[in-house]
Amino acid sequence: QVQLVESGGGLVQAGGSLRLSCAASGRTSDNYAMGWFRQAPGKEREWVAAISWINDSTYYAHAVKGRFTISRDNAKSTLYLQMNSLKPEDTAVYYCAASRGPLGGDRAYEYDYWGQGTQVTVSS
Repeated sequence: QVQLVESGGGLVQAGGSLRLSCAASGRTSDNYAMGWFRQAPGKEREWVAAISWINDSTYYAHAVKGRFTISRDNAKSTLYLQMNSLKPEDTAVYYCAASRGPLGGDRAYEYDYWGQGTQVTVSS
């Protein structure tokens, strides 16, 4: 069992930056692929980025590629999402998730554990 807690959300102007963190506790000695998802009001949850536990390979949704960077610090059991050049359409609740699979993936069902989410609001 793994518990995930996100932090770092907030209100930022368009063009600004935020860094989200996701602290893991519990069975963090196991290997997990990690991912970030987001859900805007009235929309389905969508995948943002993922990082594998095999070699820390990273994967991004087209909408955020080149602006967002996913990374992890295994010593701190913490996942990060650096978000630059933010746009109003990035406004959403952001969730981190852990997968027992090696690569994670871009579908919610591929993840086994979820955090409670952190709100990101980008004003125009």
